[in-house]
Amino acid sequence: MISVIDYGLGNVQAFANVYKRLDIPVNVAKSIDDLAETNKIILPGVGSFDSAMQQFNSSGMRKLIEQMVLEEEIPILGVCVGMQMLANSSEEGKLSGLGWVDGNVKKFDVVSMSQIQNLPHMGWNNVTFETEFDLFKDIKVENKFYFLHSYYFDCRNDSNIIGVTDYGFNFTSAIKKKNIFGVQFHPEKSHHNGSQLLKNYSEI
Repeated sequence: MISVIDYGLGNVQAFANVYKRLDIPVNVAKSIDDLAETNKIILPGVGSFDSAMQQFNSSGMRKLIEQMVLEEEIPILGVCVGMQMLANSSEEGKLSGLGWVDGNVKKFDVVSMSQIQNLPHMGWNNVTFETEFDLFKDIKVENKFYFLHSYYFDCRNDSNIIGVTDYGFNFTSAIKKKNIFGVQFHPEKSHHNGSQLLKNYSEI
């Protein structure tokens, strides 16, 4: 069972709708009781970093999810701010992140970019990825995904980077550390490519 974590932020129902169309078992988890049969987790997120961390910390699910991910090694996929929450910290706020993937979240510096860019980074863009990763199975490298963000994950270890995107410079748009995955883009809004990625995740 794939559980989409509903802690008050994120396109929760959009994920559930994709999996229902794919005929893949899914539930929306609002409490620890909803996590009983979970074998994969999706951590969505929109809005500000501190707001997301505060609501997740207050949800009553963080301790159990940490146990499931770090001790039982159940896969988790962080999406957008949900990916940023996997970092140590963010320039957007003061609260600590989960610290599950070494790195910090930084704001795009439009002044230093090679060409004029606008914030937020919004719309369709390419993700360049290593094809051997199961998360990107049957997705062509030149295919695009939908983005909406002003901050990016500055990953400390190159070995954790599995996808990059050009927005004035190449920033990390997909990460992996053992059973922990993250994507900066929104697969639930990325039509066929996003559905294929979510299907791939269900099979990992």
